[in-house]
Amino acid sequence: MDLSEIVADIAAEMAEAPDRGTPADYIPALAGIDPQRFGIAIVEADGGCHLAGDAEESFSIQSISKVFALTLALGAVGDQLWRRVGREPSGTAFNSIVQLETEHGIPRNPFINAGAIVVADVLLGGYEPREAIGEMLRFVRALAGEDDIVIDAAVAQAEMETGHRNQALAHYMRAFGNLHHPVDRVLGVYFHFCALAMSCRQLALAGRYLMARGINPGTGRSVVSPQRARRINALMMSCGHYDGSGEFAFRVGLPGKSGVGGGILAIVPGRASIAVWSPGLNARGNSQLGTLALERLVQRTGWSVFDPQAG
Repeated sequence: MDLSEIVADIAAEMAEAPDRGTPADYIPALAGIDPQRFGIAIVEADGGCHLAGDAEESFSIQSISKVFALTLALGAVGDQLWRRVGREPSGTAFNSIVQLETEHGIPRNPFINAGAIVVADVLLGGYEPREAIGEMLRFVRALAGEDDIVIDAAVAQAEMETGHRNQALAHYMRAFGNLHHPVDRVLGVYFHFCALAMSCRQLALAGRYLMARGINPGTGRSVVSPQRARRINALMMSCGHYDGSGEFAFRVGLPGKSGVGGGILAIVPGRASIAVWSPGLNARGNSQLGTLALERLVQRTGWSVFDPQAG
């Protein structure tokens, strides 16, 4: 199986795809990104790296950062986190407030906005916001083994100015006692996490620990236990694409986490870490071409976790 040829073929097919989705227009810094952009990167367990398209172009990873924030929060407080955040698919839009009232301010999972805001509140414990943001940046740089990963200040500022729904979610959870720090401080941390900027190659490198039973192959050091890596992957499979998670599992069959910047991180346990990026989104806020590209990749490699030959 020639992965370099496969990713090159997929990139060529995506260049010709007529339905490219629409970039997230409610975040001004993302609205003007060219929907013709497409990148894909695969990093294998043995270190092989296969790139095509705009795989070296940096983009705002947005909600993909929730995977790394969850990893840090579990390291900080362990299973106590699950007293404040659930582990079930939401079945609603990523920024919905509907379930919070009936479920007493406990978000369904850490990958919807409300859940990630609680995770940010956990990570703020004992830190100033700037310190919590710096800790996340250091963590992601260490995972990828790259020091030029940055937080896009313009994107963070735009989100702070336009994130009214997130403010509503945070205030609502604060009213239920599920936020322990002032809303503006928590949201400052959350918005800066979302504004992490990475390339497909860097993102695939950062995700390697999830395909390697919690070990960072770049350093040989443990990031999380094998059990915790498995559980993070399980949450990515069931909740990583908001109310489109079932469709993504049906079409792709891999643990994955999307972001409204157009990126998707997907994991083939034991085999590969994959990142795709194309800024046009479908109706559920997930990358239109990114999803299609991963579907075609799985068809050609047999990498779905539901394929008996995937291991």
